[in-house]
Amino acid sequence: MVKKVGYRCAECGWQTAKWVGRCGECQAWGTVAEENARGGVHVATAGAVSAPAVPIGQIKAEVAHARSTGVPELDRALGGGLVPGAVVLLAGEPGIGKSTLLLEAAAKIARQQTVLYITGEESAAQVRVRADRIGAIQDRLYLAAETDLGALVTHVEQVQPDLLIVDSVQTIGSALATGVPGGVTQVREVAGNLVRLAKERGMSTVLVGHVTKEGSIAGPRTLEHLVDVVLHFEGDRHSRLRMVRAIKNRYGPVDEVGCFDLHEGGIEGIADASGLFVSHRAEPVPGTCVTVTLEGTRPLPAEVQALVARTEAQQPRRSSSGLDTYRVTMVLAVLERRLNAKLGGCDVFTATVGGIKLSDPAIDLSVMLAVASAAGDKALPSGLVVLGEVGLAGELRPVRDVRRRLSEAARLGFTRALVPTGSLDTGKKRNGENSLVPVAGRGANFAPGFDVVEAQNVWDALTHVT
Repeated sequence: MVKKVGYRCAECGWQTAKWVGRCGECQAWGTVAEENARGGVHVATAGAVSAPAVPIGQIKAEVAHARSTGVPELDRALGGGLVPGAVVLLAGEPGIGKSTLLLEAAAKIARQQTVLYITGEESAAQVRVRADRIGAIQDRLYLAAETDLGALVTHVEQVQPDLLIVDSVQTIGSALATGVPGGVTQVREVAGNLVRLAKERGMSTVLVGHVTKEGSIAGPRTLEHLVDVVLHFEGDRHSRLRMVRAIKNRYGPVDEVGCFDLHEGGIEGIADASGLFVSHRAEPVPGTCVTVTLEGTRPLPAEVQALVARTEAQQPRRSSSGLDTYRVTMVLAVLERRLNAKLGGCDVFTATVGGIKLSDPAIDLSVMLAVASAAGDKALPSGLVVLGEVGLAGELRPVRDVRRRLSEAARLGFTRALVPTGSLDTGKKRNGENSLVPVAGRGANFAPGFDVVEAQNVWDALTHVT
């Protein structure tokens, strides 16, 4: 039987018969390496099984139930807590507060369970100083500074922890893999061994990961596939606000967000994050519009700001902060084409307040009205909240969970709302040129004096607020 030589991408596992400099799947450069394999069909032989197959109804589901970390906002992002045997990857920029959050959670879990904290980036003394500062000293919280996978496994066998924290996975190296710690091969080998260790022992494991300049998780893409939960730790270095966002969760919902306040004494969860992303001013200002985004099950009022300024440059600038650049560009095109806005000779800047990142289609209308308000130098009515997805034809599309969003807006003191036609299904469309529809029974549904108006398209929406 003839040996065949194949090539595999160390980043995503893509295979090819010939060597190429760039992976045809993930487009990474220099990750395709030779892999020897025997030709022909391989027939699997019988082997030992870890446990016999049983009817699914006899499987005990209690062992997969989440256990609280003692940090409610972290539990929210995890979908209820940590599941025994689950592997969680927490990724974020250096210095954003990942270690502080995990040390705080480890100390609370250590009141009832045994926790082993492996630090590969700091000395044990440095972690102890942080623990003193945030009050995270517990007898059942064990700490070790290691960068070798074999030594890490020895610590696990000695301590027998219920929770293992590895800070970070890029600093741990294995003698069984080539390359330096943090490289593609090393990270994949270390993560694979830690996942197997967690599953065999039923031990919850949290791996800290770095992110690249582009904001993606450093290391091979297979790292995200190996773990059960992927959390992103986000925030502005110049702000105390931090957010933990779930982007993958085999045990709960994704897109849940936990909000935290990072300060000198540690990190605290923010149970009521409403109002953090809205400016509080006495009088309305041109170029501002408030919407309500939905992060998982949590409605969050957020303010969109826009600035339109004349420019002599041949290529006007379009800059966005905290918003999807593609959706903002689309909204600007609809504004120019459907409402005849003259933005060709203007720089347009759009941003959010408080550092929140908005990708919900429901914010489209708020972006459009903020830009229109800035271009006309006329403020929108005070107490107004706006919801709606904008289509290319200028129509407004209903968004999900409108009642929950408006209830939160009413709770914070907003007095009126503009939503797409059919969002509440409680009013009747009015025949004629004017398609603005006041919704019946709105005060009883949300708050006394809360006014809800439906608009069919962007022209109707602009008519309502001007």
